[in-house]
Amino acid sequence: MFISSFFLIILYISHRYIVAWIKFYNNSDKRFGSSIWRWTYDYKVVGDRDISDLDDKPFVRKRRIRNRTVTYMYCNFFVGFVILMSFISNLLILILQ
Repeated sequence: MFISSFFLIILYISHRYIVAWIKFYNNSDKRFGSSIWRWTYDYKVVGDRDISDLDDKPFVRKRRIRNRTVTYMYCNFFVGFVILMSFISNLLILILQ
């Protein structure tokens, strides 16, 4: 139970760090918006092509980094959920014995 609580604290700190990076990238370009929970594929670049970075290279590169950071946040969130369920089950076992 102490190990899972330690991991929960570490995951909370890393979650706050990742969210701070997402907010940083949101503030770097007005096209990103303010959402931290969604990927940014729906934000259009200047020009016809949206996959390549030939038209709007700085924005597409920032968008790729931001999307990778959002993926890390989701991974961190779901690992934290699994560890939280382990912590709660250990706590219930301790209470009910």
